[in-house]
Amino acid sequence: MTQKTIAGTTVDLNDEGYMVDASQWNREIALELAKEEGMELTDKHFEVLEYLRKAHANDETLTIRKVGKSGITDIKGLYKLFPGGPLKFSSKIAGIPKPASCV
Repeated sequence: MTQKTIAGTTVDLNDEGYMVDASQWNREIALELAKEEGMELTDKHFEVLEYLRKAHANDETLTIRKVGKSGITDIKGLYKLFPGGPLKFSSKIAGIPKPASCV
């Protein structure tokens, strides 16, 4: 585990760069993490991130299909929002652990 200051907040990260404590997350951290991945977040991105955080808080298993059925965006839209690994990158930016379904 390492510590990193992101958007003025010191957070704990695991070896893959995912936040260890989801309660340390805020919108400014999300914007900074997205910038590191070469993304600029829109309101639609934040809708997905909030959905993921709520699902994680409720101990739901996260999958691309589940996000696609959330009513926020379809699977194709999720890939457009978070290219190259939609659930992997969206989870990282949402400040939650990497889902088991991601490699």
